[in-house]
Amino acid sequence: MSTVVLSDQFSLVNSWINELRNVETQHDRLRFRRNMERIGEIAAFEISKDLDTKEIEIQTPLDKIKVQEIAVQPVITTILRAGVPLFQGILNYFDKADCGFVAAYRKHDANDYFSIKQDYLTCPNIDGRPLIIADPMLATGASLIEAIKDLLTNGSPSQLHIVVAIASKQGVETIEKEYPNAKIWVGAIDERLTSKGYITPGLGDAGDLSYGEKLQR
Repeated sequence: MSTVVLSDQFSLVNSWINELRNVETQHDRLRFRRNMERIGEIAAFEISKDLDTKEIEIQTPLDKIKVQEIAVQPVITTILRAGVPLFQGILNYFDKADCGFVAAYRKHDANDYFSIKQDYLTCPNIDGRPLIIADPMLATGASLIEAIKDLLTNGSPSQLHIVVAIASKQGVETIEKEYPNAKIWVGAIDERLTSKGYITPGLGDAGDLSYGEKLQR
């Protein structure tokens, strides 16, 4: 489909991304989570314009009226734990949606290189329904591709939307190649990845900034 960069034309999204990146503000966890949530809300609003609609009739206090409504409610999913605030923003707007969750993480070695570990998925039937995946950081694309593969075992969605706060150019190109029918909604795209697969300038670890540093066993 296409990739939409939400910050291409200046709006409040740019200000929220600035705060997500800025070391002077990003350690305010409440603000960090809320800014992620806001980006999710804006993405959800834009996605709603792409969804199929149906005509229904409703009764107002004065008369009946025919209006347009979402034809099929989407399924919203995310990768735990970093994706939860972005996911919540999308759910705030698609408040009738069903939800799914994937547990995946980077397993680091002594040299800080990593492999993708994924060991949990819960999701409703997505057959014929729009599927929205929230993943705050799209670096190499490896973990997102694994998550999508598992999610698609639950059916064939009518549309695939991917919502990302910060992406690398390489990650976007990888997803576009692997899933050409997907539509990516991204806050901002950074040009580079480090040799260890981190987005730069990026913003750091979205999960740690949302919920605190973790021990990895």
